[in-house]
Amino acid sequence: MADQLNVLVICGSLRKGSYNAALTRALPALAPPEMKLITAPTIGTFPLYNADVQDSSGFPGPAEELAAAIRAADGVLFVTPEYNWSMPGVLKNAIDWVSRMKNQPFEGKSVAIQSASQGPLGGARMQYHWRMSMTFLKAYIFGTPEIFVGNAASKFDKETLALTDQPTKDIVKQQLAAFAKFIEKMKQ
Repeated sequence: MADQLNVLVICGSLRKGSYNAALTRALPALAPPEMKLITAPTIGTFPLYNADVQDSSGFPGPAEELAAAIRAADGVLFVTPEYNWSMPGVLKNAIDWVSRMKNQPFEGKSVAIQSASQGPLGGARMQYHWRMSMTFLKAYIFGTPEIFVGNAASKFDKETLALTDQPTKDIVKQQLAAFAKFIEKMKQ
C-alpha cells in the first residue's frame, strides 16, 4: 500500500440536512489509515451545462476547480441521493461540465459510490445511472461491497445527523478498505 491515498469525496446533495452530507461527515472515522478523504469543491455554483457558453467563454471556474481536484486525487468517492430514480441534476450537471474537458478527469480514475435515502432501496436506481455515466467516461468503477443506506432517518441521530447504525458503519468501513486496495491495483 502507498503511504497515503487521497480520495476526493463529492456529495451530490446541496441540502443542509442531507443524509448524504451526514454520511460524508462520518467517513473519516471509518476510513483505513492510509486513506485521506478530501472534500470536493462545491458543485452547487456551476451554471447549467451549455456548449455555447463553453465555446464562447470556456469552462467556468468552479468546473475547472473540480476537474483539478479530480485529477489530483487517487480516487473519487461519490455520496449522493437518488432523485426521481436517477442522479440529482446538480451532480449530473457537474459531471457533464468536467466530462467535456481535454484530459477528461474521470478517465482512468478509480471511482466508488455510496447513497442514502429515506426510502427502502437506499438509492439503488440512481447508482445504475451513475455507473452508466462513469462507464462512458472510462473511469475504473469499484464493485463491492455496495453501499445503499435505506431508511436513512432511522440510521442517523435526529438532532446531530451523526451516523448511529453500527451495521452501516461496518459495511462502509469494509467498502473504504476494499476501495483503497482497488485504487492501488488500478494504479499499477
